[in-house]
Parts: sequence; structure tokens; C-alpha cells
Amino acid sequence: MRPGRVRRRALVRAADSDRSPERAEASMTTCGNPWLAPLVLCALLGGATPGPASAQVPAEIHWTRDSAEHDAIFLQVYRAATAQLERAAAGQTSGSWAVILDADETVLDNSEHFRVMAAHDNVAPAFDAEAWGGWVREARAPALPGSAAFIARVHSLGGRVVIVTNRIDELCEPTRQNFRNLAIEMDAVLCHTSSSNKNPRYESVQAGTAAIGLPALTVLMWIGDNIQDFPGLMQPEARARGQAALTEFGVRFFVLPNPMYGSWEGNPIRN
Repeated sequence: MRPGRVRRRALVRAADSDRSPERAEASMTTCGNPWLAPLVLCALLGGATPGPASAQVPAEIHWTRDSAEHDAIFLQVYRAATAQLERAAAGQTSGSWAVILDADETVLDNSEHFRVMAAHDNVAPAFDAEAWGGWVREARAPALPGSAAFIARVHSLGGRVVIVTNRIDELCEPTRQNFRNLAIEMDAVLCHTSSSNKNPRYESVQAGTAAIGLPALTVLMWIGDNIQDFPGLMQPEARARGQAALTEFGVRFFVLPNPMYGSWEGNPIRN
């Protein structure tokens, strides 16, 4: 997803981590909650070993950039997606099907941009469209672990790769250039034009109206870091329906962790 904003919060100093009994108890309680992503939240809430004394960065950016768990989860998800795709693509005609991925925090790692912004602001920064545009135009975001190998495997199986991103249309060409700089081949990059709702763009891929030279495609899989990266899903509906809304995850839908920003920020905090 395109970052709408990163929440403003105080910086944390890794070496001054509060190891009080109250914090330890809160960490243990959270880590035992099956509704929360334990690898992500245990690290954020105190389950991780303190880092160097000089490290000063918002916890969510620190985890994204520096934790072993982050890279492990990305590799795990992309490997699971690859195994599932190999089964799903069996018997499909070459060139007739596609995988749709989000760009930001799914294939492209923008954490360096947020680290720099936080260093200037002394808190996790609010979204700055001008600074974000400058970062995107540099076209130097690195690939996230497992993403390039997955995309290469899609092509070797005979599939197409379509990026559906909410980066605005004027940033679409530098986004394509970023992928070229990484030697990651995309069949189409569909950016935000009139609406941030991705569902019409998903439908255009399936109808063959998404891009010149791109035929109607059967979409076998979606990968993203936001519930809204998956067809027909939004935060309120997904939460209201519970596990019934999540039956495609691990089959056609694969989600990646993003503690830095997302539509989840608007959810009410449960007591």
C-alpha cells in the first residue's frame, strides 16, 4: 500500500528499554494472545533483546529495519506463496494468468525514508507528500526479502506479474524505474488515479483492460501488507466477520507485516 501516514510517537532508546514487571507482564500477555501477530508484536512490546545504546528510532521502524524476525517472516511468506502457486499454476496456459502484488512494504522497502524522516522530526513522522515524492523519484528502494525470487518464479511458471499500488499516477514512472534498477520484471504497474480503491483495478486485470498489451488474466494470487490489498476486504468488515473473512489467506491471499503504517491504525483499540 502507499503510506497514508506514519503515526506520531516518541522515539524509543533501545538500550533504555523499560524492563519493569508491569511491562514484562504486558509483553507476556500480548504474546499469548492468538489474535495478535506474535513475531511482530512481541518484538515491539519488549520481547526483543535491547540494541546498542546509540540506537534511537521509533520502535516500528527499528523492528522493520533491524529485527531478524522481519526478514524471517518475509522469507517464510514468500516461500509459502511460491509453494502454493506452483500447485495452483499446474495445468494453466502460459501467459493466461497473473499474480497481483502491492508495491510498498510488499516488494519495495521504504523504511530508510521513514528512518530519515523520524531523525529529522524526533518522532515517527506524519505523512509528508513532498518528502515521499522525493524519495520515490530517487527510485532506490531496495527489494524486500524473498520478493525478487518469488516474482522470478512467477515468470518461470508462465505467469504475469502486476503491481497494483496507491502511489499516485505521477509517481508511476519512477516506480517502474525502481523495479528496473532492481532487475525485477513487471508486466504492468497500476497506480492510483481517481480512487484509492484497488478493486476496480483488480477487475480491469481480469477483464483485459488494465494496460495495453495485457490480455484478460486469471488472477491466481494476491500479496500485500494491508487487508485492503485483497479483493473485497476492508478493516471493519474483516474484523466483524472474524475468521470467516480470512479463509483465502494461505491459499490465494498472502499478507506481510507492516507495523509502520496501514489501514489498521484506524481500528478501535480493544479493551
